[in-house]
Amino acid sequence: MMKHELKLYCDTTRLTDLRAFLNDILRDTSLSDIEQHQVTLAVDEVCANLIIHSHGCNPQEYIQVEVEKENGILKIEIRDQGEGFNIIEYKEPEITQVKKAKRKGGLGIILVKRIMDKIEFEKIGSQNTCRLFKNLKSK
Repeated sequence: MMKHELKLYCDTTRLTDLRAFLNDILRDTSLSDIEQHQVTLAVDEVCANLIIHSHGCNPQEYIQVEVEKENGILKIEIRDQGEGFNIIEYKEPEITQVKKAKRKGGLGIILVKRIMDKIEFEKIGSQNTCRLFKNLKSK
């Protein structure tokens, strides 16, 4: 079992660090290049939402990102303090509206839900945890 951790400060310029961190880990999985790219985008989207909406881009605050590979499953845990952003309850605008608006800076939560195999959200006190799961094909 392997575990990787990243302390991501709440500044959107730090998302580059997140992508590099994920690329290094995902390269070592059975996911195809496209799937690796999709998973990176999904995690990036969730973290960007947290940084912008939950933390108001306050660089003093941070999000803890933990990636684990176990029993053929890739688990990405995103933890932060505060109000929380429940990705599961989040309602996306209609897809036709999204297409018209061509939202910049993110694929939207709708795609995160399509890319990942399972999503969990948990709030205990002021600690929020979002877990994203991706099944790995056996090599």
